[in-house]
Amino acid sequence: MNYVGPGPSLTHFYQVSDSEAVRGAQIPTRVAAMMVPIYRDKSKLPNLRSPFISPSRRPISLLSMVREKDICWEYAEKLDGNKVKCKFCQRILNGGISRLKHHLSRLPSKGVNPCSKVRDEVTDRVRAIIASKEEVKETSTVKKQKLTEVKSLGIASTPKALISMDAISPIMKVFPTVSPMASPSMNNQENAEKSIALFFFENKLDFSVARSSSYQLMIDAIAKCGPGFTGPSAETLKTTWLERIKSEVGLQSKDVEKEWTTTGCTVIADTWTDNKSRALINFLVSSPSRTFFHKSVDASAYFKNTKCLADLFDSVIQEFGPENVVQIIMDSSFNYTGIASHIVQNYGTIFVSPCASQCLNLILEEFSRVDWVSRCILQAQTISKFIYNNASLLDLMKKFTGGQDLIRTGITKSVSNFLSLQSMLKQRTRLKHMFHSPEYASNSSYPNKPQSLSCIAIAEDADFWRTVEECVAISEPFLKVLREVSEGKPTVGFIYELMTRAKESIRTYYIMDENKCKTFLDIVDKKWRDQLHSPLHAAAAFLNPSIQYNPEIKFLSSIKEDFYKVLEKLLPVPDMRRDITNQIYTFTKAHGMFGCSLAKEARTTVSPWLWWEQYGDSAPGLQRVAIRILSQVCSTFSFQRHWSTFQQIHSEKRNKIDRETLNDLVYINYNLKLAKQMKAKPLEVDPLQVDDIDMTSEWVEESENTSPTQWLDRFGTALDGSDLNTRQFSAAMFGANDPIFGL
Repeated sequence: MNYVGPGPSLTHFYQVSDSEAVRGAQIPTRVAAMMVPIYRDKSKLPNLRSPFISPSRRPISLLSMVREKDICWEYAEKLDGNKVKCKFCQRILNGGISRLKHHLSRLPSKGVNPCSKVRDEVTDRVRAIIASKEEVKETSTVKKQKLTEVKSLGIASTPKALISMDAISPIMKVFPTVSPMASPSMNNQENAEKSIALFFFENKLDFSVARSSSYQLMIDAIAKCGPGFTGPSAETLKTTWLERIKSEVGLQSKDVEKEWTTTGCTVIADTWTDNKSRALINFLVSSPSRTFFHKSVDASAYFKNTKCLADLFDSVIQEFGPENVVQIIMDSSFNYTGIASHIVQNYGTIFVSPCASQCLNLILEEFSRVDWVSRCILQAQTISKFIYNNASLLDLMKKFTGGQDLIRTGITKSVSNFLSLQSMLKQRTRLKHMFHSPEYASNSSYPNKPQSLSCIAIAEDADFWRTVEECVAISEPFLKVLREVSEGKPTVGFIYELMTRAKESIRTYYIMDENKCKTFLDIVDKKWRDQLHSPLHAAAAFLNPSIQYNPEIKFLSSIKEDFYKVLEKLLPVPDMRRDITNQIYTFTKAHGMFGCSLAKEARTTVSPWLWWEQYGDSAPGLQRVAIRILSQVCSTFSFQRHWSTFQQIHSEKRNKIDRETLNDLVYINYNLKLAKQMKAKPLEVDPLQVDDIDMTSEWVEESENTSPTQWLDRFGTALDGSDLNTRQFSAAMFGANDPIFGL
C-alpha cells in the first residue's frame, strides 16, 4: 500500500512506499502514524519534491511536465542534459531553469552572470517570481521555527537561536550592507519608516511625494492586508492598473460633462517647452465642478503653421462640442499664430480670452524692473545669499525665526521677488537681533567677512526697510488678485472688480506722490488694455449680483456696451433675443425673484452662476446666458503649477516607455493633482507659492565672481541708482530673453 506523509508544508504531500517510509527514509514514528492511504494515480500528486524520495525514484515524465509549466521557459531554449540557452544573450547555462531566472533577474547571486540584453520588463517579472518563491520559503521557515520553539519550551536556547531565519530578499542581495533586520531596539513603527525611507532612497524619489494624498492611503491599505502582502509587479502596474485607473478617471470626467449643457465649459490651451525644445500644448477643460486634463500634443513640427494649428483646435473643439464651449483661454505663445482669429471667425459663440494670471505676472515683472524696486530686491538678495550659503548661519537664522525660512519661492521670478520681500519684512526685527546676537559674534567663520559687514549695513539701513515696505504695499494688491484667479474656480465675474480695486490701492498709497502713482498705474493700464481686457470679463462683471447691486461700484455704465456685444454674440438669432430688454430691466431693478429676501442675502455669499441658477427664473433667457458666462475660469495659472509633471514624465527614460503609455501616465498624474487641488481649502495651499525653497534662484545661488561688496560696488555709497543701467540690470536679473513663466 502507498501512503502520504506530511512534507514541509501542510498543503504538500509526498508518496512513498511502506519500506521507504519506515526504513529507507527513517520517518519519525509520529509522522509515519499520520500517513493515510491515497490513490495510486500519480498524475494527481501536486508536488514531487519530497525530502523522503531521491531524485532517481521520481517519475521522469512528471518532473518534465512540472518544468515545462514554468513560465520562464519562454525566455530560454532547453538543451541536452541540464543546460539552457538564454534567448536574449544566447549564453548557455548549467543548472536548469533556476539559474536562468537568476541570470535574467540581473541580481548578483548564485554565481550567475547577469544577462546584458534582457528587457527591463522581463527582469521585473522574473524578480517578482523569485521574490514570491522566497516569500513561500520564508513562511515555511517561520512555521518550522515556531514548531521548534514549542518543542523546546523550557529549554535554554543558544545565541544562534536568536538569529532571524528570514530569507534574504533580492534588494538585500543588491545592497548587502543594508541589514534586513530591525535592530532589537527598533520597534515596528521605526522599522516600517526605515523600509519606506530605503524605498525612497533606492528609487531617487522626490521627498515631496510623501505629501501626496495617495501616499497615506497606500500605507493604510497595505497595513490592512497584513504580513505577506506582495505588491504588483512593474508589468502589472504598466498594463492592468494603468488601464483601470485611467478608466476610473475617465468616468469621473463623463459625469462632469453632463453639466456642460447648462454651464458650458472653458477649454484651456497651455504651452510648455521641454528641455529638447519641443512645443507641447496641454489641453484642459474646466467647468464649475471640476477641471480635467484632456491631452498633451507635441506641436513642435507645426507650431507656427496656422493651418495645422487650426485643424488641431478644431478637433479639440469638436471633441467637447462647439455648443458646450464658451471660451478658449490661451497663453501669449499663441499671439502670433493667427489661431485666435480662426476660432473667432469659425465659431460664432466661442470667445478667445487672454490668461489673467499671465497678465498679472507681467505687471509684477514690470514693477520689479523699476530702478528703485530692483535695487531693493538686489539688496535683499545680498542678505539671503549670505545666510543660505552658510550652513551654521542658516541654522542660527532659523533659531531666531522659529524655524521659518527668510525667503519664499513663487511660481515665477517676479512672484518670488515680492513674496520674499514680504517675508523678510515680517522677519525684520528678528533678523536684526540675529546679526547683533552673541551667537553671531562668537562664531569666527562669518562676523568679520566683507559679506557680513555688507549684510549688517543693509539690515541697519532704515531707508532699505522703508523701500521694502513700499514694494510690499504696491505688489500685495496684485498678488491678491493673482491668488483669486489662480484657485481654479469660476472667477470671470470678479476680475474686473479686483483689478479696479488694485488700481485704487495704488492711488490711495501714492496720494501724495503723483509721479510714482503715474509710473505704476501706467504699467497696469498698458497691460490691462493690451492683454487682459475682454468683453467677456465686462459682461461677467455686469451680471455679477455682488457688483450690480453694490452702490459703491462706479464702472457699471462703462461696461454696458461690452455687455451688449456679448449678448449679441451668444444670442445671434432674433428669436433668442425676444424680450431680452425687459429681462435686463427686471434684473437691474431687482424685480421678481431677483428682489426676494433670499436672493438679496445670497448676492455676496453664493457663487454668481449658482445665484442665477437659483433666483434667475424671472428672466429665463438672460438666466441661461448668465449661467454660461459666470461659470468660467479666467486663468491657466493654477494648472501651470503642474508643469513639473510633464518635465518628469516626458523627459525621463522610463524603460523605453511607449507613447501611449506615456500619455496615459500624464493623463492620470495630472488629473489626480487637479483633483487634490480642487479639494484643498484656500488656507491650506497658497497657489502662488512652491512648497520648497528653490536653491538655484537668485535669492540663494551665488553668481560667479561676485564681489564681497557687490551691492555697494554696483550702486555706490548713496545707493541712488545714478550709475545703474536698467537694461543691463534687467538682463542680469531676468536673463536676456527671459520668457514668461519659465517657458
